[in-house]
Amino acid sequence: MKKAPVLFLAFSGAAAVLSLAWVWLGERRADEAQAATVRLGRTLYAQRCASCHGVKLEGQPDWKSPLPTGKMPAPPHDASGHTWHHPDSVLFRITREGPAAIVGSGYKSDMPRFGGVLSDEEIRAVLAFIKSTWPERERAYQEEMTRRKRAQAE
Repeated sequence: MKKAPVLFLAFSGAAAVLSLAWVWLGERRADEAQAATVRLGRTLYAQRCASCHGVKLEGQPDWKSPLPTGKMPAPPHDASGHTWHHPDSVLFRITREGPAAIVGSGYKSDMPRFGGVLSDEEIRAVLAFIKSTWPERERAYQEEMTRRKRAQAE
């Protein structure tokens, strides 16, 4: 066998291995970044959200019925609630601007606007934490709602 084909095969094999390693490292870095985002979100959720939405994301009892004050209770953010029915843009806006920004000015709840309290990155981290707790079916549904909303915006 001539040296040129052997060298070509050796270099091709080495290039393939390096390409796979590069992809693996990139995926690993992305996974680590996502894990860090979820950890930040868990901390922020515990500090800012758990007192109303529950430590286990369970929400307040009878969350679909108004309280005696006329305000709506905090809904659950686990799979038993409706949070996973909404695309990312809606969840972000509700968190940043308050529920009335999406539902309408007649909607009354105790949830404050977190814009100015939390940065956009921190809001996204809280949402990443919440989504990380959902079963696969709910995550897939929510991802599809997000994809459709983005496609409509384009």
